[in-house]
Amino acid sequence: MTDHKEDQVNEIEALESIYPDEIEVLQTDPFHIFNVIIKPTEFEETDETASCTVKFQYVENYPDEAPVFEITDLDNLDDEHEDILNDLINDQISENLGMAMVFTIVSALQEKIAVIIEDRKRQEQEEKERVFREKEEAEQKRFEGTKVSVETFLAWKLKFEAEVNELKAQHIKENPEPKGLSGKEMFMQDAKLDESDMIFLQSEDADVEVDESLFQDMDDLDIEDDEDLDLDNSDGAVD
Repeated sequence: MTDHKEDQVNEIEALESIYPDEIEVLQTDPFHIFNVIIKPTEFEETDETASCTVKFQYVENYPDEAPVFEITDLDNLDDEHEDILNDLINDQISENLGMAMVFTIVSALQEKIAVIIEDRKRQEQEEKERVFREKEEAEQKRFEGTKVSVETFLAWKLKFEAEVNELKAQHIKENPEPKGLSGKEMFMQDAKLDESDMIFLQSEDADVEVDESLFQDMDDLDIEDDEDLDLDNSDGAVD
């Protein structure tokens, strides 16, 4: 008959040797209860990491019966990850019934957490690259401008002409052109205009210069005799 108690003690001793800093025995009687901290061993302290603690409890017929377990103290893991790890533990138990299995379970959990971390880092990198590509594409579109087709050009032309006409109408409304003044309006606007000629003619100082050279060749002109000229004098007599 299998001595399950002895198998359990031997496994605890092996686990304490393999995981001296990760295992903590909470109870030994009637059955062992212990915690094991699960974290990837190949990651450096400077790398992003994650971990959890699994609480195991042997039952009377372990390892022929499944141990009781509970995942606690999730670090950098969410509820979705907890479900994944729970399923993984159950799969390992089903595959290893009849054999000491805690070491196998812990190893599988360490590998899965490492994969979770790598997937997260890959997703974060892909997200950064996506954001960078979107910014780059937006900048490229801004640099190139909008491609013009016949339809887009005609639509722009109609819109542009409408805007220009609207601006012209607004300008005319705000800046009406002055109407031209008629002669009468100019005269009425400045009464001094009718006095300007008279002032000039009545000026005592006004001298009129005559160019005598214009009359030097008077003999060449065909002028009739004085008696042929019919000139009116001031009293109506004829010279």
